[in-house]
Amino acid sequence: MLEEVERWLADRSWSAADRPLDQLLDRKRAAGTTVSVVLPALDEEATVGAIVEVIRRELIEGLPFPLVDELVVVDSGSTDRTAEVAAKAGARVVHRDEILPRIPALPGKGEVLWRSLLATSGDVVCFVDADLRDFSAAFVSGIVGPLLTEPDVQFVKAMYDRPLGDAPGQGGRVTELVARPLLNLHWPQLAGFVQPLGGEYAVRRSLLERLPFPVGYGVELGLLVDALHTVGLDALAQVDVGVRVHRHQDGQALGRMAAAIYRTALLRLSRGHLVRPELTQFERGPEGFVPRTYAVDTEERPPMLGVREYALRRVA
Repeated sequence: MLEEVERWLADRSWSAADRPLDQLLDRKRAAGTTVSVVLPALDEEATVGAIVEVIRRELIEGLPFPLVDELVVVDSGSTDRTAEVAAKAGARVVHRDEILPRIPALPGKGEVLWRSLLATSGDVVCFVDADLRDFSAAFVSGIVGPLLTEPDVQFVKAMYDRPLGDAPGQGGRVTELVARPLLNLHWPQLAGFVQPLGGEYAVRRSLLERLPFPVGYGVELGLLVDALHTVGLDALAQVDVGVRVHRHQDGQALGRMAAAIYRTALLRLSRGHLVRPELTQFERGPEGFVPRTYAVDTEERPPMLGVREYALRRVA
């Protein structure tokens, strides 16, 4: 590991317990910083309500001064009761297609995160996946904390244990098989991130609006790499928030995720074009293995600062 990364691990890796909630509230009140929490959601009726309830109870309503000013669920086309459950729990629910309707929406998590910048106004934007179980408010307060107490920090990732069923530490298969090797080989300054693909991270809006967003699963790696090149390693940090329990994807879905992440890395390495932006996988059918070919996400949304509607809102 680079000496620079060893130093970074000592200086920019914390625990959520390092910053008590009352300290964060004092800093937030003094600075006048506003915080938006965004939950991108697709068919998450089983978990989204409980997450919203915890955030509202422990970070908004149960405090003398709210840590979270805005709690938004962006529904990306759910066919279940996700929107209804989230709204009943107390979130403001916005459908992906209602944000920036001038530009037709593309499928993918990154698309939802990109559009959420137009649906929120906080100085700090905190993203939280909507499929988490046994959710703790520390997932939000922990990663928002350094942005309230450390003026030089601009991007904070959550780190945590990821069990796979009853096996501790065996989750995050795409991280270990794809993302970590890519980062260590090509962006060794990022080798200290425990969960580089984690969906829980908080970023200053002033940085987010300057970054391009891969529309699909490559968004986490893309934002992390681009943030490194934009603001440098010392502006990045990570916070231990405990254990992350969530719904795991099957092997083929992980393969598609891995392909999108690999493509995102390749684009940043060469800024060239893929020869064949597709991935073929195999499923056993009645007469043997059947090939299924899927497109690999190749679209990226430009930095939000260049979008007319966003610029007009800033002027207003």
